[in-house]
Amino acid sequence: MIKLGMLDPPEMVPYTQIKDGPEPPTREENKLLVRQVTQESIVLLKNQNSLLPLDKSKLKSIAVVGQRSNDVAWDWYSGAYPYAITPLDGIKSKVGAGVQVNFALNNDNNAAVDAAKASDVAIVVIGSHPTCGTNQFGGKCDPSDGKESIDRTSIDLQPVQEQLIKDVFKANPKTIVVLKSSFPFAINWAQENVPAIVHMAHNSQEEGNALADVLFGDYNPAGRTNQTWVKSLSDLPPMMDYNLRDGRTYMYFKGQPLYPFGYGLSYTTFAYTNLRPSSSHMGKDGQMNITVSVHNTGKREGQEVVQLYVAHMGSKVERPIKELKGFQRVTLKAGETKILLFPLKAKDLAYWDEQKKQWVVEDEKVNLMVGASSADVKLQQTISVGS
Repeated sequence: MIKLGMLDPPEMVPYTQIKDGPEPPTREENKLLVRQVTQESIVLLKNQNSLLPLDKSKLKSIAVVGQRSNDVAWDWYSGAYPYAITPLDGIKSKVGAGVQVNFALNNDNNAAVDAAKASDVAIVVIGSHPTCGTNQFGGKCDPSDGKESIDRTSIDLQPVQEQLIKDVFKANPKTIVVLKSSFPFAINWAQENVPAIVHMAHNSQEEGNALADVLFGDYNPAGRTNQTWVKSLSDLPPMMDYNLRDGRTYMYFKGQPLYPFGYGLSYTTFAYTNLRPSSSHMGKDGQMNITVSVHNTGKREGQEVVQLYVAHMGSKVERPIKELKGFQRVTLKAGETKILLFPLKAKDLAYWDEQKKQWVVEDEKVNLMVGASSADVKLQQTISVGS
């Protein structure tokens, strides 16, 4: 606050002298930046039979329905937007006047079904509201929603939203679910039945434009899940059990997740080759470089998030099933190959010894794993660490 001059009189703050031109959030370069950040955060969870991206030249009509289809929700600390592009706004702008957009904005499933029946494809936008639809602290939330001061008691969708997906899908098999939420949901039925699912977070004034860019292929999605999505609350330890080793996070969860940590699809495909550590052995104070080649085997440019995990093969203490030690987001043109380098230090493999009160690097074998998610290991190789 001191550096920004917030505690000084206005006449002493240089930023107050900026008066020419539009406000910074509405300047074109900043609109583009917000749009880019939003694009990069969108995760493609499912894309059966390559339903996405949509080709607007082959569509005559689109249905846009759902509780979250025409809002851009504020969070507690996000502030007021200078403008806001909703999913409906973004889709309308993307397809133009040549495609009929049929929409139903309330919880009337009959209207949504009618719109879906009358359209070539249906887009259902559902999910949570970051403040449960109220700007007041406290209050009430749906069991599957939560906010500051209120915990979720369910990770299932609201029943009305779950039913909406089922009704729309029955009316139009070409249904795309867009889940807007701040946290994972157990969308098991949608994953089993709906051909395409996209996840995005809240609080971007360019939300609708970025979503439309992904849905219609002007941007190839490469977002990744930043936590494990489980299928049920029964997959998790009791809420008051704070011991990660009892089954929390990708590091200790032994079940089958709905979506693993680090997961996300693309409109193109990638191949991994030539995993090469710079040495087969690393001393306790040493370090090494690990390289891997990634090749875009598809027909369009895309980004891959390449992830490096390690597993301890002979530790004397309980260690994670695997641990993320590095990741890189790389852009590859169709047919292009790039070599990525991951530095790894021995101290990054240490554990805290409670008796010795110090970090310990063990003499052991360590398995290096490179892949597209915590559950999608493409290549692996073992090295030795220690004296």
